[in-house]
Amino acid sequence: MSEAPTPAEGTARLNTAVAHNARVWNYWIGGKDNYEVDHRVGDHVASMFPLIRDIARADREFLGRAVRFLAEERGVRQFLDIGTGLPTADNTHEIAQRIAPESRIVYVDNDPIVLIHARTLLTGMPQGVTDYIDADVHDPDTILERAGGTLDFTRPVAVMMLGILNFVLDTDKARDIARRVMAAVPSGSFLVLTHPTHEAELGGEGQIPAMKFWNENATPPITARSRAEIASFFDGLELVEPGLVSCAQWRSDLHAPVVVPQFGAVAVKP
Repeated sequence: MSEAPTPAEGTARLNTAVAHNARVWNYWIGGKDNYEVDHRVGDHVASMFPLIRDIARADREFLGRAVRFLAEERGVRQFLDIGTGLPTADNTHEIAQRIAPESRIVYVDNDPIVLIHARTLLTGMPQGVTDYIDADVHDPDTILERAGGTLDFTRPVAVMMLGILNFVLDTDKARDIARRVMAAVPSGSFLVLTHPTHEAELGGEGQIPAMKFWNENATPPITARSRAEIASFFDGLELVEPGLVSCAQWRSDLHAPVVVPQFGAVAVKP
């Protein structure tokens, strides 16, 4: 298990003068690990695009359904969660290890406030392993090399990329990152992904001005993509039913869930 960064190390990189996605997202879902600047920017974005709070909640609920599906129905026991974000209730390792205590989870993030909370993430069932890697999604080779110390890449791995490739602004580069990570895991592995869209069918037009404001006032910069662009991240994989849909509707138990402009899907590597 890698050594978790100390609070001092995380604080040295922490900039509380500029709103940051991990903290604003935490604010939108009711967390406490955020600052006044995050409240101001988060509230302004929400005033421009009220659905954003629904997106944040729907994305979190999708994570829970996807991990339960993979652990219960597909027998997955290894998870590589890239773009962890701040810990809240029911993190990936908690859901997976509740079903299968022997599950092994590696979290990946490079946000300084997440580093401060890394020790919270590094608590799991003693039968399994929960580890944390300080790395950037733009550097998949480093992620894979370090994750290989905890995960067995000869056995299926669920690669979680929830709301992370939208911070890779170049679509070809984002597609290459997904391809390179999935190339390193064996047949029977899964890609679990959510991504914001500007598609009108999901009510995504309002994301465009809200994201423009975000990119001018917060960090890191973000982009929305079309259904076709997001679908391309699954090239070479087989989508699990119901395919690429609003993440709120993916295997949802709700009779009429709110449709949010955030695509979500799970795909298996043949």
